[in-house]
Amino acid sequence: MSQRRDFFRAAGALALGATAVSRVGAASLPEAVVQTSPTTQPPPAPPNGRPFNPVVTLNGWSLPWRMKDGVKEFHLVAEPVVRELAPGMTARLWGYNGSSPGPTIEVVEGDRVRIFVTNKLPEHTTAHWHGVQLPSGMDGVGGLTQPHIPPGKTFVYEFTLQRPGTHMYHPHADEMVQIAMGMMGLLIVHPKDPRQHRVDRDFAFLLGAYDIEPGSATPRVSEMTNFNLWTWNSRVFPGIDPLVARTGDRVRIRVGNLTMTNHPIHMHGPSFEVTGTDGGWVPKAARWPEVTTDIAVGQMRAIEFDAIAGDWSIHCHKSHHTMNAMGHQVPNLIGTDMRGLGQRIGRLIPGYMVMGDTGMAGMSEMDMELPENTLPMMMGQGPFGPLEMGGMFSVVKVRDGIKPGDYRDPGWYRHPEGTVAHEYTGEQPTVNRAAPTSSPSEATMSVRKPGGHHHEH
Repeated sequence: MSQRRDFFRAAGALALGATAVSRVGAASLPEAVVQTSPTTQPPPAPPNGRPFNPVVTLNGWSLPWRMKDGVKEFHLVAEPVVRELAPGMTARLWGYNGSSPGPTIEVVEGDRVRIFVTNKLPEHTTAHWHGVQLPSGMDGVGGLTQPHIPPGKTFVYEFTLQRPGTHMYHPHADEMVQIAMGMMGLLIVHPKDPRQHRVDRDFAFLLGAYDIEPGSATPRVSEMTNFNLWTWNSRVFPGIDPLVARTGDRVRIRVGNLTMTNHPIHMHGPSFEVTGTDGGWVPKAARWPEVTTDIAVGQMRAIEFDAIAGDWSIHCHKSHHTMNAMGHQVPNLIGTDMRGLGQRIGRLIPGYMVMGDTGMAGMSEMDMELPENTLPMMMGQGPFGPLEMGGMFSVVKVRDGIKPGDYRDPGWYRHPEGTVAHEYTGEQPTVNRAAPTSSPSEATMSVRKPGGHHHEH
């Protein structure tokens, strides 16, 4: 315990502090790299510093750094951004360096980092390094551990990374607005020994939720429960890229949750092990097998599996979270004969469609007119027809011939002959339905009203 106290005392003495940068200091800031592409950017190998095996940020990218006097320097710019959620819809969000989430910061256990944060938002902000051990004055809680970063100002954070793990960064300033507008990013601390926890493919993304009314582009930040767009790295299916691997690869997927609810992330095909949490890596003897892991608000999880050839769905198992532009006031019309009513309404409202009387599957095939900048609830085509998915859904695509470092979409899986479910056209079995043992009677269907109210009989 005393060693830990000594670390924080020494780190605090050495740190610049989360303070404003002077004009002289601003002239020597590292370049603020900007990325606006919504597609996955394969990470480059580290150009200097300690070696590490970089992560692949799903539909995102990793922030370059500058090495200065043995310190890794990064530059984050908090600013309004335009993010394509999927082809056909963009959102006006807040993020960092042109994207939401912001770029992934990758460092190594033992690295000393200096992170400049420039505020180009219309209000003050801070940067909190979620789950990282650091001096209290670097923790990024506005008003408690530091002054807020005013618009137009740059603050600097400096600390040493003490342990490897999967972390996040986000504001602790007007966070109801700023996190709801998309201000978040990943902070990955790699182990000092690159052979430790090594995998062949290492993917990472953050869960986010938005309530964007049809025809609009800016989230309603006061919403607490009824979100209509559930995202991975501010993308919804079919805008979420596939997670590509080679048969036999050891694959890791790191997920962080900054929504307002938990998400049971389920993967088809191979079972996986939960190998990491917010607190760090789970010892091998304590890991547990799963096909679904529940990720609560503010939590991080890392899962690992051995890749098996095929196209394997990975998604949140809350069914409403795999839809886009989800309406919450839609009545259930299953079993209702709407044909006559639909014809009458059609005379008053040209183009009116009856839907929902046999379920909602047909919506993926309907060519409905929607407000501008609005996605249909279910979209995306697979090799066998509509996928009827949106939101938090993607595909782990595993192939034999994928080369190391290749993350391009290999297309749909070619199933070996005889391995696809198909229609049965043989003789149908006779169905014998058992007769009911008794019929409903007046006695079984009567309702007894509460006593003491004889005047209501």
